[in-house]
Amino acid sequence: MAPQQSNSIREGADAIQNAAAEAPDAAAVLSALGKPVFLLDAENSFLYANLAAEQFLGVSSAVLRTRSLAYFLPDDSPLCALIDQVRHAGYSVFEFDVTLESPRIGLHVVSAEVTPLPERPECVVVALEERTMARRMEHQQVHRNAARSITAVAAMLAHEVKNPLSGIRGAAQLLELSADDSERTLTRLICEETDRIVALVDRMETFSDNRPVERTAVNIHEVLGRVRKIVEHGAGQHVRFIEDYDPSLPPVYGNRDLLIQAILNLVKNAAEATAETANAEITLSTRYQQGVRLAVPGTASRVDLPLVASIKDNGPGIPESLQSHLFEPFIGNKAQGKGLGLALVAKIVDDHGGVIEFESEPRRTLFNLMLPKAE
Repeated sequence: MAPQQSNSIREGADAIQNAAAEAPDAAAVLSALGKPVFLLDAENSFLYANLAAEQFLGVSSAVLRTRSLAYFLPDDSPLCALIDQVRHAGYSVFEFDVTLESPRIGLHVVSAEVTPLPERPECVVVALEERTMARRMEHQQVHRNAARSITAVAAMLAHEVKNPLSGIRGAAQLLELSADDSERTLTRLICEETDRIVALVDRMETFSDNRPVERTAVNIHEVLGRVRKIVEHGAGQHVRFIEDYDPSLPPVYGNRDLLIQAILNLVKNAAEATAETANAEITLSTRYQQGVRLAVPGTASRVDLPLVASIKDNGPGIPESLQSHLFEPFIGNKAQGKGLGLALVAKIVDDHGGVIEFESEPRRTLFNLMLPKAE
């Protein structure tokens, strides 16, 4: 028996060696990437750069190995500060909306991921990405200008909406008097949701309202649970919900009602998108991620965005023709939709100082909301 085991182990080792020999080396893999990636030593001199980094910096890899980062960027560049932070803290940092500007490379707005090497902590790997969701969020100001055309209509309709809502609330209160415990849960839900809608109608001018959002510590899991309950009794009756929460997550620094509104729009969209999907599923999840930061517009400060709330569905996916304009007002593919839901979601997330990003393909659409935590 022992010789057979020895032969099996030897055969396994040979298979691993053969696979390693057939696999391309790390440099070839990195050179195939479309984003600039380079390795810096303790003095910020270049030890390696892939092909995209050569193109980004405008020099060959051979020349880069004779240069340091200071040749391309001034010492006060935000990227240099980010690299120093990573060396000091010892963990990876991903930062949105980093401005790189110098006479040698011109002006670029990128997201930057800086990671220390475990074997050589003084060395860092830098990966840059010019096309980021944070940059698209910056363009939301242009989209909001288009959305302002609905503000006058919203103000005119606000009174007409509140009147029937108060009637609905009154009817629910009357029903509650003669309802049993199970029915009373639904009547209370009607009253609470009516109150929330009234509060939201008061903020119908949100597309042009630049007032700071009133924020407190909010339990994001309570928000997700409320949204799930609402959708389960409406558009999501055919959906199996999956919850994958990090119970240790700290509170979000946000506005509870606005977060409910934003996440409700996303979950309702997911439920409607999976209406004809067999075994439809929507996964609500949360996680903590270290090191993601976003620049605060108009200031030099940056806000940490460690809390991530995700909504994933197994529907047909978002048409590729819509993806580049998804958060713009009046964009959508619903027959009865007005194309305002995702524009409002983007505005709410932006008002919280957060970021929303998405990826979509058939059978998998994922929205990630990155939000600040309450201190």
